Amino acid sequence: MAKHQFQTEVGQLLHLMTHSLYSNKEIFIRELVSNASDAIDKLNYLKLTDENIKAKLPEDWSGEINIKLDEEDKSITIADNGIGMNEEDLINSIGTIAKSGTKSFVEALTGDAKKDSNLIGQFGVGFYSVFMVAEKVDVISKKAGEDTAYKWTSTGTGEFELNPCIKDTSGTVIYIKLKDEEAEDYTSKYRVETIVKKYSNHIAYPIFLNYSEEVTEELSEEDKKAGKEAKKTKENKREQANAATALWTQSKSNLKQEDYNEFYKSISHDSQDPMLTIHTKAEGVNEYTTLFYVPKTAPMDMYRADYQPGVKLYVKRVFITDDEKELLPTYLRFVRGIIDSEDLPLNVSREILQENRVMANIKQGSVKKILNEIKKLSKDEEKYKEFIEQYNRPLKEGAYQDFTNKELLLELLRFKSTKAEKNNMTSLEAYKDRADSEQKAIYYIVGENENVLRNSPLLESYKKNDIEVLILDDKEIDEIITPMYGAYKEWEFKDITAVEPPKVEQTEEEKKEVEEKFKDITEKIKGALGEAVKEVKITNRLSNSPSCVVKDAGDAQMQQMAQMMRAMGQEMPESAPILEINPDHEIVTKLKDLNDEKLVEDVSWVLLDQAKLSEGMEITDTVAFAQRLSRITAKAL
Repeated sequence: MAKHQFQTEVGQLLHLMTHSLYSNKEIFIRELVSNASDAIDKLNYLKLTDENIKAKLPEDWSGEINIKLDEEDKSITIADNGIGMNEEDLINSIGTIAKSGTKSFVEALTGDAKKDSNLIGQFGVGFYSVFMVAEKVDVISKKAGEDTAYKWTSTGTGEFELNPCIKDTSGTVIYIKLKDEEAEDYTSKYRVETIVKKYSNHIAYPIFLNYSEEVTEELSEEDKKAGKEAKKTKENKREQANAATALWTQSKSNLKQEDYNEFYKSISHDSQDPMLTIHTKAEGVNEYTTLFYVPKTAPMDMYRADYQPGVKLYVKRVFITDDEKELLPTYLRFVRGIIDSEDLPLNVSREILQENRVMANIKQGSVKKILNEIKKLSKDEEKYKEFIEQYNRPLKEGAYQDFTNKELLLELLRFKSTKAEKNNMTSLEAYKDRADSEQKAIYYIVGENENVLRNSPLLESYKKNDIEVLILDDKEIDEIITPMYGAYKEWEFKDITAVEPPKVEQTEEEKKEVEEKFKDITEKIKGALGEAVKEVKITNRLSNSPSCVVKDAGDAQMQQMAQMMRAMGQEMPESAPILEINPDHEIVTKLKDLNDEKLVEDVSWVLLDQAKLSEGMEITDTVAFAQRLSRITAKAL
């Protein structure tokens, strides 16, 4: 007997399955049936594209799933005649993390049993859910085209056994010896049939229930009169439990939203109904059907580089792949669903997919349809607010990546702003409508903390002149992407930290006069601060604050590059800011006439550090800042 240890994370997962996640145990049937359907999909594809595999299959082969219920044995067996697994597949698929997302699943657990059990399918760890009900599990599998079958056995503890065995046909049989307390539930024909109809009715292959039923022999009138007892025997029954039709091929008029919802749950492993359902049949140059869903809650792996794509590709109802990230653009990676083409070749390869004109047309049409349906959803303020809470960020990526649909994507985005109360957001169209006739730009400020941004000294002149500013508090993405938008309906995006404020009631002559008047003090401050600042100058953007820090417009591209490098984990030095001082503020006017060199130096550093703090930036030396503040306070007292 070949014994193997489970990988550490799988061991953790099995412990959770057997001891904690009891809120929705019936989903193990959904998960195993879904896996069986995928296995048949894969063999069905090979049957049509691989002559060697086709030759080894019976001529009348067609996919089916069988569920056998055994009350006496207290077991349930789920079998498919799909592609099967060899020794390596069994170890990689069940014994280790491989691509299953087990580690991510364990990290995402909340401690709430119901919520955690709903994560099972989303992370591709569905097989392990069987250990919520199983005392022992045997997996007997033979891979199509191979001669040796293998038997995998485990009780869900720290190890599993794996040995060669005999099996005539390809496919997988999962024998589940149920815990005593689960036996009555999951050997009941009515209960299992209800579960299959609930979760798997639209699996495209027939699901047969195999069970024994007690039958009472019909007595003759003579036997009845003689008082004979009717003989009872057990008969084996086999009934199909699901509709077994590809839902997306049916007419929309024949389907209810409940049908769509259950199909969505079967392909997404989500426990909630979808937020949006989009069913389209395209005819003309290219003929294809799409059925897309937007989940109510964003997929857990949406921001992981190894996210699992949610769209399956079929050609003439034959499954091709569910692992192709090019079917939709990456910013729509939250979409779940089906693309079924009538025009692609069955043996289409990944390379052909990426270059194929038909696929490009399907992708383009699908993106347009999805975005237009999202636009329709935006008419419902409450529903769209829920959508934006989940998907505003990927749409921002889209406005940067997808030039063809940039205008529509910018229209769909929502932003925090100085004229939108907390918890409310504005569209760019509403921003434009509120602006006065002279304004021709969209102003924004970027940072990490909404509260800090709303109270930034940089906003003072904008508030004074009643100019709205967008508050972008997702710095990691906003700082890189927003400058790339360029313009929305000819209104250019402008970062207020890199441009002069508009509506300043000051002539060039007046500006030069003030600069000359404060020239000595700006030079003194620059001398005190040295390389810590790029420049010190007088500003007209402040009303109440003594100072602020801004970017040099010429450094904007370099700063974006630095931000991108930091996002990729590479250290990049921050470029020195420009310090602007308010000539009307009491600190600055008194500093101008001050002859105490040490005090001028202390105040200069405090002006820089407090300006940085006001923008949510870190100061380089907090101890020195505290000491300077203490010396200034002592002198003031």
